[in-house]
Amino acid sequence: MSHEIKTAFIDANGLRFEVDMCGEGEKFALLLHGFPESNHSWRFQLPLLAELGYTAWAPNLRGYGQTSRPKGVGAYAMNHLIDDVSGLIDAAAARGLKGPTTLIAHDWGGAIGWTYALAHPRPLERFIVMNLPHPALFMKGVRSFAQLKKSWYMFFFQIPGLPEKLFTARNAEPIAKAFYNMAVDKTHFTKEVLDHYRANALIPGAMTAMINYYRAGFRKNPYQKMWEKPPLLHTPTLMLWGEEDTALGKELTYGTEELVSDFTIRYLPQVSHWVQQEAPETVNAMMKAWLSGERVPEAGRQGRLLTAA
Repeated sequence: MSHEIKTAFIDANGLRFEVDMCGEGEKFALLLHGFPESNHSWRFQLPLLAELGYTAWAPNLRGYGQTSRPKGVGAYAMNHLIDDVSGLIDAAAARGLKGPTTLIAHDWGGAIGWTYALAHPRPLERFIVMNLPHPALFMKGVRSFAQLKKSWYMFFFQIPGLPEKLFTARNAEPIAKAFYNMAVDKTHFTKEVLDHYRANALIPGAMTAMINYYRAGFRKNPYQKMWEKPPLLHTPTLMLWGEEDTALGKELTYGTEELVSDFTIRYLPQVSHWVQQEAPETVNAMMKAWLSGERVPEAGRQGRLLTAA
């Protein structure tokens, strides 16, 4: 059965979100994208979730695509991002999707997702996170020289105006290169896909909004204490990690099992940070097994499955 992805606009937390939707199941899944991506990054996972009986929503986060773009760095602080997630969950509940949410997240979406799971303003049934470590491990790991070298761009992003000019130069060529050059297997990063991300970055005001996530992150973090001394997370959690991540080291995942009571992790060798776009067949097989209560398969070279689900 084919599951078509449709786009709609949802009002939540005082903003209007551009949301890709798929499926009409009774269970609800919310997917949060990263930087400099969009909800298009979930194009392979939305039909899978529909097949598994979910109604799945992948919003463009605030500032991205045709979602509302509040002005000012402060509008992108974590407390507002958390409120956005609650607003979207409430909007889904108003449409009859009242059960606990399955939250799925990557990169910056993962930072929001971890914080949301720990703060639990709304009930979560499950949490799937890709290539973004637990905040406590990130806070600890970012102090190392090895991770600081990988995280140099976060400091560069604090310069007013300059990152925007560089990223949008030459028809946003640096955005296209961020995806294409980092990917190990470039099959799914076609010209059409790269042009989509270029176009998103070139929307007036979008690049500033996207970078403001990092700028706001350097200011006062209302969740700082919770990140540093987190409660034990009891939400069942699956972490999928592309090992060839040039921005976040694999070592940042070590010790997560001590912070999450029900934790499963699978590494994808020779797969980059863009894990769900680069290795969608493997990621989907892992997600399907875990969501179905089956053993999650392992991955071998180039992220290919070693064991059947």
